[in-house]
Amino acid sequence: MWESVLCHMTSDPIDESRLFTPRFFLMCGFSFTVFLAAFQLFPTAPFRILALGGSGSIAGMFLGLMTYTSAVAAPFTGALGDRVGKRRVLVISSVAAALFSAGYAVTTSVTLLLAIVAVHGVFWSALLTSAGAYLVDIIPAHRRAEGIGYYGLSTVLAIAVAPSIGLGIYGLGWAAVCLSAGMLNLIMAAIAYRLREDRPHAGHERPFTIRGALEWRVIVMAITLCLYAFGYGGVTSFAALYATANGVTPSGIYFIVFAATSMSAGLIAGPIGDRIGHTRLLAPALLLIAIGYALLAVSGTRGWLVTSAVIFGLGFRASYQFFIAHVLRHVAASRRGAAFGGILAAFDTGIGSGSIVMGWMIDRYGFRHAFATAACLAVAAIPYFYVANRMVWGADVRLKPEAT
Repeated sequence: MWESVLCHMTSDPIDESRLFTPRFFLMCGFSFTVFLAAFQLFPTAPFRILALGGSGSIAGMFLGLMTYTSAVAAPFTGALGDRVGKRRVLVISSVAAALFSAGYAVTTSVTLLLAIVAVHGVFWSALLTSAGAYLVDIIPAHRRAEGIGYYGLSTVLAIAVAPSIGLGIYGLGWAAVCLSAGMLNLIMAAIAYRLREDRPHAGHERPFTIRGALEWRVIVMAITLCLYAFGYGGVTSFAALYATANGVTPSGIYFIVFAATSMSAGLIAGPIGDRIGHTRLLAPALLLIAIGYALLAVSGTRGWLVTSAVIFGLGFRASYQFFIAHVLRHVAASRRGAAFGGILAAFDTGIGSGSIVMGWMIDRYGFRHAFATAACLAVAAIPYFYVANRMVWGADVRLKPEAT
């Protein structure tokens, strides 16, 4: 029965005016499964590394190595999807992720575990870039921010529930976590296999060299993301510690409020941005992010944490939707994979750098100085975006809503 349903879902005729198509919902399911698998591993891997005799700093390298290898590989894996087909990349990368999960389960060497996750990061970037590009291909241009917002709900929901699931399964042992992640990876492969085959767009024949693969204009623009994602890396790593240091319970309250607010913002921001103009609303969204960081710099008590999470969640989700929708207006369909590669590279670089640098700042100067630095960088993202936008695209985009 399920096979016939999937066949029906993936054979839907292309209707460029519709947002909610069977393939759209199938891609949302794929994204949910990707992050459900990954975020079971991320919070439990440090416990495994400590159990194998690794130190706390080495345990933190699990996510760090995956993030940085993903950032380096993303421009190339994105371009590869443009050349060979995004569906094919999704299937191969999902199967590879299942193999990596099996490798984690049987590895008893910390060095080998970190080596595996470094390679895993390459395929992680391939999953995210090809999934994003495939999604944009099936979203109507005039509803792009709205579609990205709805799609993002699946990611936020997975990130909200996966860590608790992973930590619960870890009570049964590390191998059980790896088995759960591996099974989800195989489900991902099955979903991707059922997607409609996408053929490379005309114009994909650019040479697969550094110059030919990279979408340099998008990389320049995406430094905007790097600037405001710096603080996100710190929030992800240290918000719970900040709450604990201030006697706030539960320690994960920031993430609970952030996830709820992000989901709400994803529903509201997209349609408004598509109607009013993505670049008109990007600066206010970035300012909300900066205010969210600044509130953390003021205090880490419950009221300040909750207020920060609400404001930060609104700005963070909205800014990403607006940025993606705006940039993809200027990128040919044949280069969308490469564009998402540049975006992911900048985003992951910001997150990884923020986690490392803010950790050092917290040890040396305290939480407030670290979050104040994040706020300053988020503010700097506003003028950077408009200056870079004028240099790259050559137009004052603030004057009118985006055309489709």
